[in-house]
Amino acid sequence: LRILTGAAVLVLSVSLLTGAAVPVRSLPAASGEETALSGPSLQDPDTLARAVACQSLSYYRPELLDRYLAYGALWPELSPEDVVTRVNIGLDAPPYGVGEPVDEPASLTALALLEKERGIPQSFMMEKIVQALTTAYKRDHADVENVIVDVNEEKKDLRMYVQKEIVEEVENPGSQISLEEARRISAKYELGGMVRFPVENVEFGRIAAGNGKQVIIQGLREAEHGMIYDEWGSKEHEILTGTVHRIDPRGTVHLRIGSGNEATEGLMGSNEQVPGEELTEGQLVKVYLVEVRRTTRGPQVMVSRTHPGLVKRLFELEVPEIYDGTVEIRSIAREAGSRTKMAVWSSDENVDPIGACVGPKGQRVAAIVDELRGEKIDIIKWSEDPAQFIAAALAPSDVVDVMMAEEGKACRVIVPDDQLSLAIGKEGQNARLAARLTGYKIDIKPESYQGEDDEEIVDKEPVQ
Repeated sequence: LRILTGAAVLVLSVSLLTGAAVPVRSLPAASGEETALSGPSLQDPDTLARAVACQSLSYYRPELLDRYLAYGALWPELSPEDVVTRVNIGLDAPPYGVGEPVDEPASLTALALLEKERGIPQSFMMEKIVQALTTAYKRDHADVENVIVDVNEEKKDLRMYVQKEIVEEVENPGSQISLEEARRISAKYELGGMVRFPVENVEFGRIAAGNGKQVIIQGLREAEHGMIYDEWGSKEHEILTGTVHRIDPRGTVHLRIGSGNEATEGLMGSNEQVPGEELTEGQLVKVYLVEVRRTTRGPQVMVSRTHPGLVKRLFELEVPEIYDGTVEIRSIAREAGSRTKMAVWSSDENVDPIGACVGPKGQRVAAIVDELRGEKIDIIKWSEDPAQFIAAALAPSDVVDVMMAEEGKACRVIVPDDQLSLAIGKEGQNARLAARLTGYKIDIKPESYQGEDDEEIVDKEPVQ
């Protein structure tokens, strides 16, 4: 993770979940290892008695005897059971409130630092921790139904309780307690009330140590994924600059988008790449952010070099009149790597929309053609009159007449005989792009066409 170092995660996973203070004294790393703190001599009666008490426990591990004794010497107020349990699960710090006190648990400081530097709310992380502790305790105690984790932010403390309902006859000891037993604790309890039983520090620590680190790592990962999704999701349909850093065997291009801590990986599938365009590692390219997908492995930023929106955004960058709204791009049809047709319109009659896009000596459109690696761009003037718009869309061919269908979005276009192939274009490309640009199905006929004058124009695919 780019959010916390491993050390910080460890502090959170142990210190926060167990309520432990920051360690102020260290233990031997392993049995038999030379260290500044060797366990007290077994010749000492108290130490010998502690060793015997530890050895009597079923979970005693002989290879950890030095650590048991060193731990017990540092915090003699702990019982042998507490010492053995805590050493076995790898906790070198005493329970909260035992040993040398500190002003605030390091875990809460770490959570505050996360919120300050990365914007991850403390409440979000605490919710994940509480959920994990509750789930873990119920897994280990199948008969327990009601577990509460109490977070006291003022006292910087974390406590776990098992809550039991007061009933006449106990059917489930894990979630119920009799009225008689409850009143032994306090005379104020009544039927239907709830009694809280605190979970012992040792068991609480065992649960925390077993689940804490993974929960925190997962919580940080979820928070990071959420921030990535929110940040890049707001940039959908925008143009971005990325650096190619890897091309996998299947052809997917991986790009690094953004800089510093804000950088993320963009994916450009083979179907989103311009045919014939070769990309190399380290190359800077402009891409169009199509969408940000939520996946089990985190957000995926999907980008494209073939989307018509890329051409639109490039013109917005190059043409001030488009950026300020004087000139509008009304429609775009594109076959990436080959040709694009774009219809423009101006709200100011004194501004030529085509001239504004072309620029002085063609500089503006030339810059975009260079970025698109030589892709041809036809810029036409949009018109409210469908016939006029369709005639312009078939450029560079001349149009003799446009006959609109009485119903549906279809038309027949008459062109000079010697320009029929020009109007249709190579492999039908010009007619196809004109149809996409205008939204009409276009039937192209030569001027010598001898069809009946009253032949019905139907909404069908264009003749190519």
